[in-house]
Amino acid sequence: MTIIAAKILCISILAGITGSILGLGGGIIVTPALTLLFGVDIEHAIGASLISVIATSSGAAIAYIRDQVTNVRAGIFLEIATTVGAVTGAFIGGLIAPNFLYFIFGLLLLYSALAMLKKAKEELPIGVPLSKTADKLKLQGEYYDKALGKTIPYNVDNVFGGLSVMYGAGVISGLLGIGSGSFKVMAMDIFMKLPLKVSSATSNFMMGVTAAASAGIYLFRGDINPLISAPVALGVLIGATAGARIMQKLKSKTIRKLFIPVLGYIAVQMMLQGMGGK
Repeated sequence: MTIIAAKILCISILAGITGSILGLGGGIIVTPALTLLFGVDIEHAIGASLISVIATSSGAAIAYIRDQVTNVRAGIFLEIATTVGAVTGAFIGGLIAPNFLYFIFGLLLLYSALAMLKKAKEELPIGVPLSKTADKLKLQGEYYDKALGKTIPYNVDNVFGGLSVMYGAGVISGLLGIGSGSFKVMAMDIFMKLPLKVSSATSNFMMGVTAAASAGIYLFRGDINPLISAPVALGVLIGATAGARIMQKLKSKTIRKLFIPVLGYIAVQMMLQGMGGK
């Protein structure tokens, strides 16, 4: 293994840990690291980033599903909206100015960061009603919280609000070619009022499906370089597996404190991109 590959491996482990804890995938770290630190062209960086998302989902989802933290029913249901949104984004790619969408979605994420900031001291959602739609689809559930040492039952509210944000997440993925894990966590945490750990675990589960479809296109184009993607996939898989164990030992308040600055950073970067900044 060359020195560069070893460095990529180490950064990818960090990306996997961060991605699995926050439900964002490893792309938020992998893409800028490859382009800025190693001079990899953006197409190959995005291809490797998609591989990292699949690896994060694979490594973390197994642990989360085994420990019943992931809400599989909600994930499969919400993935419908994300997929339809991705198809929509691909169709309207030439009709809407990308800069405008970057700015709008950046504002939405900034609003979400502020909304999460207000909930910074909240460990678990309190007094959440079970919506009729969630009840019919049996989206409510429970999980064992290792940090609190007890089983946490939870309800699901505002299903259609969550679906709308998931649709937007799909549009932004299909139109702008960027990850949408932050939108997925936001939809479940803020709109549907799921516990943050369930939101993060379910987001990890969903991202692998979306990324796998996109990765096939990049593979067909020849934009997935094995010399780059291999250490990324290995590192992220190791990191995601470790991150899944770490996340379950953290309190939701701690995860939220980690998530808010990351969300704010993504929001600012998207708004700058929308205004033509770099």
